[in-house]
Amino acid sequence: MNIKNKVIVMLAMIAMGSTINQTVQAKGEYTMKILSMTFVNNTSLPLEQAYGQCGGQNISPDLMWRDAPEGTKSYALIMHDPDAPMPGGFYHWLVVDIPVNQESIAKGQRFSEAKELKNDFQENGYGGPCPPSGEHRYNFTIYALDIDHLDVSSGDIPQEVEQKVKKHALAQATLTGLYRHK
Repeated sequence: MNIKNKVIVMLAMIAMGSTINQTVQAKGEYTMKILSMTFVNNTSLPLEQAYGQCGGQNISPDLMWRDAPEGTKSYALIMHDPDAPMPGGFYHWLVVDIPVNQESIAKGQRFSEAKELKNDFQENGYGGPCPPSGEHRYNFTIYALDIDHLDVSSGDIPQEVEQKVKKHALAQATLTGLYRHK
């Protein structure tokens, strides 16, 4: 990200401070922040973010995070639908080993230095919203981890990946998007 874009992102983060969802972890009193220029916390995700079978373009939203605690060695990102009609919800995006110096991703950008694991669509990478009925919540959670590389493989099921992520989380922040299949 060039310096001009970083300035724009920082100004947007300051201006949107009241819309940033924050979480304090039990391991410390540190608050991380996550936001997107694509949508505001607890508002609808645009159609382009929806999965192809739901009429969307399956384009991931831009995301920016900041204020990770000291000791952070990498990040993990999980997009999860807790409203899905299946035990444990539905995992749409799992990314681990995001370098500690990366604090954003552009809309539609793939992670180049991180591992994108299989989601519940059985695809590596982003799988957009596609609820069978009604409005669902899509939680984009960024985790600050105390290790450089998480011991996961492409064969791990998403719940196992999330458990391993949480075991090493120093802090986390969640941004929630809403989507209703039309």
